[in-house]
Amino acid sequence: MQEENPYGIKSYVRRSGRMSQAQRRAYETLLPRYGIPLVAETLDYQQVFGNEQPLIIEIGFGMGIATAQIAQDNPRTNYLGIEVHRPGIGRLLGEIERRQLLNIRIIEADAVEVLKQRIPDRSVQGFHVFFPDPWPKKRHHKRRLMTRPVTDLLARKLGPCGFVYMVTDWADYGDWALRELSATPGLANPYEGFAPPQHWRPQTAFERKGLAKNHGVYEIFFKTQL
Repeated sequence: MQEENPYGIKSYVRRSGRMSQAQRRAYETLLPRYGIPLVAETLDYQQVFGNEQPLIIEIGFGMGIATAQIAQDNPRTNYLGIEVHRPGIGRLLGEIERRQLLNIRIIEADAVEVLKQRIPDRSVQGFHVFFPDPWPKKRHHKRRLMTRPVTDLLARKLGPCGFVYMVTDWADYGDWALRELSATPGLANPYEGFAPPQHWRPQTAFERKGLAKNHGVYEIFFKTQL
């Protein structure tokens, strides 16, 4: 049983989403190959990936299609996806196998615990946080991932010229994240408010559905202060 992290209430709820046969098969057969266990030992990136390429961590990759596309487009960067939703893990594992991607690994665990236990300080090039749960009800705002001191933890893991890149379709969460990240020592916003769209990021199916309903998309991009 996972121990509750000292940074506050968890920012997710484990949902027992139905897994397709293909997702279940990929989860059972490929996770031992592409998965990394959560143990109290810092990761040796060179040992895990077999190279010294920079590392980007994605927190909550959903079904993982955009994750796989980004990794395929950037073979000289390593990607570590952290997720607890097993159908999504199974889907991304299937994409890794189908596309023959060598630069993705997965940890099925609480992201805060992963950062605390496995990720060395000043070792990450960037964090991707795409469409995290907005926890829209006011009484649930404390569950939002982009909340200090979690943002302080992200900043501590970033190396020189590192970044935090978040995208949300909730304006309120976007404003919240801007305030929390702006108050985080070591991070700076190179833009005045929200960032322009990063055109290298593929749209997700979730995002396309939102755009069809005229939902806004709010991008936030913070860099480490030099």
